[in-house]
Amino acid sequence: MSEVILRVEHLKKYFPLNTNAFGKPQRFLKAVDDVSFTLERGKTVGIVGESGCGKTTMGRTILRLYPATEGTINFCGEDIAAMKASKLRKLRPQMQIIFQDPYSSLSPRLPVGELIGEGVKEHRLVPKSEYKDYIIGIMKQCGLQDYYYSRYPHEFSGGQRQRICIARALALHPKMIVCDEPVSALDVSIQAQIINLLRDLQRQEGISYIFISHDLSVVEHISDEIGVMYLGSMVEYGSKRDIFDRPLHPYTEALLSAVPIPDPDVVNKHIILSGDIPSPADPPKGCKFHTRCSRCMDICKEIVPEFTDCGGGHFVACHLHGGGNNNISEEPEYANA
Repeated sequence: MSEVILRVEHLKKYFPLNTNAFGKPQRFLKAVDDVSFTLERGKTVGIVGESGCGKTTMGRTILRLYPATEGTINFCGEDIAAMKASKLRKLRPQMQIIFQDPYSSLSPRLPVGELIGEGVKEHRLVPKSEYKDYIIGIMKQCGLQDYYYSRYPHEFSGGQRQRICIARALALHPKMIVCDEPVSALDVSIQAQIINLLRDLQRQEGISYIFISHDLSVVEHISDEIGVMYLGSMVEYGSKRDIFDRPLHPYTEALLSAVPIPDPDVVNKHIILSGDIPSPADPPKGCKFHTRCSRCMDICKEIVPEFTDCGGGHFVACHLHGGGNNNISEEPEYANA
């Protein structure tokens, strides 16, 4: 059996918007609202959805860059959602992140060698005598020349900067990396190089990825399983082939219809979603997608659909596929939001 290194169950992250006279939160922005999935060793879970659906917030909450409002984050057999900071610090090298903008995530005052080795020094992974050789080895593994060691971020192209960010994460020998749209700011040709680099490193090191992206073609290329998010919630989750060949949720169908097909003889039928995305501070009652869904039923307006397994690990939250429950959507209180 494959080793599950991450199990996220009913994860929620709510940000308080305003408080009463006693400082108690009155309204919440529900950035991540009841998300569950698993990640196996050496595999990639792709997370897709429109801007503002909570992808990045989910990734940062999993890494405990944001404290979780509710739910469990089981990483390598330990629930890090409630873990003390002192104990969490020992696990930090094993879970890393690659940010979307490589330039803003690199300090302009530090040369490449120090940028990549900052975490190595902090966690004392190698002796001082071996430090430089170790960093240069990591750089070469990521396609960076050894003479880049003393150069600064402004001297590099976007693709080279992203390689520096990948090397910085890889230097700590992580078991899991959250890739937060790592190729969205790069040219298409450079995107392919970075994706191939990530896949090569995964084969060599057995690293697991949570790959967040808007680009479905990139997600299809790198992912083993895919989760589709809408307004903070996971609306569909399954293997790559299930999601692309047999999408079940109307929102997933609309996203896939927007993917351009490089064949002039194929007419792609786009599904146009009406209306705007509702505010996560005031989500619709019942199914969150019902305000934009062409197949909306009366039950969709009142009852929240369950996240149901339709077979083979293909989950969907939709009343069209047996996702009904008896719970009318409510507004619970969260003391630790």
